[in-house]
Amino acid sequence: MTILRQPTRAGVRDAAEKIARILPPTPLFIYEIKGVPVAFKAESLQPIGAFKIRGAWHRLTALDEGARKKGVVAFSSGNHAQGVAWAAKRLGIAATIVMPSDAPRLKRESTLALGAEVVTYDRATESREAIAAQLAEARGATLVPSFDDPWIIEGQGSTGIEAAAQMAAFGLGAPTRVIVPCGGGGLSAGIALALKESAITVVEPEGWDDMRRSLEASWIEPVGPNPPPTACDSLQTLRVSPLTFDVLYRRDATGVAVSESEIAAAQRWAGEKLRLVIEPGGAVGLAAVLAGKVTLEPGLLVILSGGNVDLADYAKAMAG
Repeated sequence: MTILRQPTRAGVRDAAEKIARILPPTPLFIYEIKGVPVAFKAESLQPIGAFKIRGAWHRLTALDEGARKKGVVAFSSGNHAQGVAWAAKRLGIAATIVMPSDAPRLKRESTLALGAEVVTYDRATESREAIAAQLAEARGATLVPSFDDPWIIEGQGSTGIEAAAQMAAFGLGAPTRVIVPCGGGGLSAGIALALKESAITVVEPEGWDDMRRSLEASWIEPVGPNPPPTACDSLQTLRVSPLTFDVLYRRDATGVAVSESEIAAAQRWAGEKLRLVIEPGGAVGLAAVLAGKVTLEPGLLVILSGGNVDLADYAKAMAG
């Protein structure tokens, strides 16, 4: 894929303005942990249940009329799929989504309900990128990656613009550190652009922490062979992109990994304390805080990035 431009802070601000015209801000919850007030940005309460609606809207509204008529193709396990489908429906654009056959039922059904065509693939033996690229070429459609795209990164970064304004309104000042779930890095890179004075910590499931290892090594390290199973379907990215890595590396971002038990514990905490349903991938930042892998400090902002989880799986997590 040829990147025609780099994501910028000005682009993040443009995206934030566009999104503010069509969506209300998602709530910001404040809860004290060991006497320290922590801010939680509930992106799980977006219309599609995840932050991905931001990047999708910024990307699809940037298409000219000719491109809109030819449609878009995206690949996703569910949250980006729903974001693209939601934006495409509102803009009258045909959307095709390449989804793994083992994607959560809720995410697949929600994508279909938004009017998108779904093409499934085997996550273990097939490449979603290759399938999507072939479909886009054959149809003359625009390919909309889930994170490797400047407009997508800028759109996700609007989360940071919004949260910082809310923290200021609460009298908490600017975020000193932002804890962000990380798959391909679109959300964390966007927030790194948006909040240039805030430290950034990305969080991934153990065995899938390629961004953490890449930042420590100073070059991109893919996920190793035979990664362990994880409940975080939205964070199973085998290799981050140079675009997101470069933004985070230049901002001296750090990373931590959390276990499956720590993630489930975070889901339970969010349900009990914040009354929020959070999917595993959306709870990893909170998991890092609760597990003591991130230092509690004034101005801490935790992104709860999504809440799309099958009820049976959620019930198991809540039961412990």
